[in-house]
Amino acid sequence: MPQVIRREHIRTWLPPRPRDCHKGDFGDVGILGGAPGMAGAALLAGRAALWLGAGRVHVGLLDERLAVDPLVPELMLAAPERLLRLALPACLAVGPGLGQGEAAHAWLEAAVASDLPLLLDADALNLVAGDAELAGRLRGRPAQTLLTPHPGEAGRLLGLATAAVQGDRPGALAALVDRYDTGVLLKGADSLIGFPDREPWRNETGNPGMAAPGMGDVLTGMIAALVAQGLDMERAAVLGAHLHGAAGDRAVADGRGPNGLTAGELARTARTVLNGWLYG
Repeated sequence: MPQVIRREHIRTWLPPRPRDCHKGDFGDVGILGGAPGMAGAALLAGRAALWLGAGRVHVGLLDERLAVDPLVPELMLAAPERLLRLALPACLAVGPGLGQGEAAHAWLEAAVASDLPLLLDADALNLVAGDAELAGRLRGRPAQTLLTPHPGEAGRLLGLATAAVQGDRPGALAALVDRYDTGVLLKGADSLIGFPDREPWRNETGNPGMAAPGMGDVLTGMIAALVAQGLDMERAAVLGAHLHGAAGDRAVADGRGPNGLTAGELARTARTVLNGWLYG
């Protein structure tokens, strides 16, 4: 049976900040995605990473027409090649708004070939599902790797129907971990997290209001921020999933859902919830 995520893990894994800290102590996050027409997904992930405490957040947009995020100018926008050339990120997240074109495939290949801790979501997963050679390169990567599929993406990664994944979620999780030799966060009601040679986890926070656009992008940014702050990929995935759902639950309790809850609201609420856990 999977371990149930408990709040008491939080302070042990992510202690309160010391008074003499500086932004360099909290790591750099890289977000790679945002093809034309889908830049918002990458910006949501970047904003979530910033609001969850990453020291700096670099967003490599395939749509290079946007020079600054006017709502969150603290984000540093850059061309994808600059993001990879800098080799700065403590965690590189690829997928939000990435698309499935030739440029997206090329940048995903470059990311997989890097030695950076890597989080793959959304279209990055669809590209992996359609390229056996690229999928093979995930096995044995020297750095930590996490896949974060929803049930449909999990089905494509396994060559199964979505209904088959949903009919045996623990089995699908185990099959994904075994096939790709990576960490996997299988999203959905009661998300499951598994890593090679580790006991799986089950998250019990969250609600139907989170079935909304951009929620997965926000989760991607949150997990990347936790890795940048020093958590290993497993703990970041576990804490990120639990906090993501808890923020959704707080928003509903405050009357901002379930109907009409947005991903941007949830990201800000996650910041409030985390600070309450750490300092309340």
